[in-house]
Amino acid sequence: MAEAALDAVRRELREFPAAARELSVPLAVPYLDEPPTPLHFYRDWVCPNRPCIIRNALQHWPALQKWSFPYLRAAVGSIEVSVAVTPDGYADAVRGDRFMMPAERRLPLSYVLDVLEGQTQHPGVLYVQKQCSNLLTELPQLLPDLESHVPWASEALGKMPDAVNFWLGDVAAVTSLHKDHYENLYCVVSGEKHFVLHPPSDRPFIPYELYTPATYHLTEEGSFNVVDEEAMEKVPWIPLDPLAPDLARYPSYGQARALCCTVQAGEMLYLPALWFHHVQQSHGCIAVNYWYDMEYDLKYSYFQLLDSLTKASGLN
Repeated sequence: MAEAALDAVRRELREFPAAARELSVPLAVPYLDEPPTPLHFYRDWVCPNRPCIIRNALQHWPALQKWSFPYLRAAVGSIEVSVAVTPDGYADAVRGDRFMMPAERRLPLSYVLDVLEGQTQHPGVLYVQKQCSNLLTELPQLLPDLESHVPWASEALGKMPDAVNFWLGDVAAVTSLHKDHYENLYCVVSGEKHFVLHPPSDRPFIPYELYTPATYHLTEEGSFNVVDEEAMEKVPWIPLDPLAPDLARYPSYGQARALCCTVQAGEMLYLPALWFHHVQQSHGCIAVNYWYDMEYDLKYSYFQLLDSLTKASGLN
C-alpha cells in the first residue's frame, strides 16, 4: 500500500513539469523592444515568473559607449578587485566528488585586463564575479556610467536591489547550473552571455547531491591544491552539466526542457527567482546585474513543497 502511494507520488512529480510547461513556460525566451512599465513588468513577468530579454533598456547608460578595456584601465585600472581563480574556469561547481570554490585573489583591475588581452600570464582562469555588490564596494567610480538600481523594476518590486554586481572574465569561465532567491536583472554592457535556463517546475528532473566543500589554493609555483573545508557542512549542488548531460547517470534529465538564449551587449535579461541557470560568456564580456530579494510568498512555499517531495520520493 505504502509503495503504491509512493509510486503515485513519483508519477505525479514526473508529469508535473510538462503540465506546468504547457500552462506557463514559453518555448523560447521572449523579447521586449523597450522597458516595460512597472505595472506591466509586475503583471506580465514577475507574477507569472517568466523570463524575458529587454532591448533598449540601457541606451541611456554612458557605460554602453564607454566601457572598453582602455577606458576601464584608465578609470579604475589601479583599483584592486576580488578575482576568482580556478584551474578550469569552474568556480562554485562540482568537480569530481567535491564542491569546489575558487581561490580568491586581490588583483589590480589593469592586471586582470592584461591577462584577458594576453599581455601577461596568470595561472588558471580569472573571473571577476564577487557577488557581494562588488560594483558598489570595489568599483564605485564606475557608478556614474550606469544606475544604482533599475527604476521601473524597483517601483514594481517595491524595494531597492540587495546587490549590484560587476562581472568580467575569460571565455573559459563557466557558472554551473544553480538557482537563486533573487529577481535578477542581468545587463550585458560588452560582449555576450549564453544562458541555459530551466523553470522551477523542472525540479523533479534536476539532480542534487551532497558534496564535501573544498577550496582551490594557488601555490607560489602556480599549481592548484584542493583543500577540504572540514568545518563546513556538506553542500547540496547540481552535478549535471546541461551542455553535456550524463543521461546514463541522470536519465530523468532527458525529460527536462531547457530554454537557451544569448544576451547581447545593450540587452537586459530578466531572470526570475528560482529559475535554474547555467552561464557562459564571450571572452572579456563585461556585465552588471541587479539582485532584488524575492518575495517569500505562496509561490516560494509551493516550490519548497515540490523540492521536498522530489527529495523524499527519491526522484532526485
